[in-house]
Amino acid sequence: MAVVVRADISDAPLDLSAHLEAVADPAMGAETTFVGRVRDHDPDAAREVAALEYSAHPDAAAALGRIATAAAGETEARVAVSHRVGTLGVGDIAVVIAVASPHRATAFEVCRTLIEAIKTDLPVWKKQVEVDGTATWLGLGG
Repeated sequence: MAVVVRADISDAPLDLSAHLEAVADPAMGAETTFVGRVRDHDPDAAREVAALEYSAHPDAAAALGRIATAAAGETEARVAVSHRVGTLGVGDIAVVIAVASPHRATAFEVCRTLIEAIKTDLPVWKKQVEVDGTATWLGLGG
């Protein structure tokens, strides 16, 4: 049965190593990670992106736990996931996922399912700030 060992919303920088340590288990033969970083561009932005400002619903951590549990489903995966809030500059880490499972196919599948669900279902919003100060709010799925 899948285990979500960590599902956090944090205003502190995210640490990939801590997520890998959280899912480490001698029964697991595969570990897959995803790191989402703030990039300097967006297809819908008129100018370069300078920063993203993330805010979250007070229940976002609980929602993240439910999303991670659903993504892992009936697998034997171990999952650690965190999403950052606050102001993040270009290059900063916004999301970290680590998944361990007995086999690689499951680890990849759970990791991908989880990031896709985070993008559509996690109650986190971002304000995209362009280099000239123009800002656009993006909600769930943005």
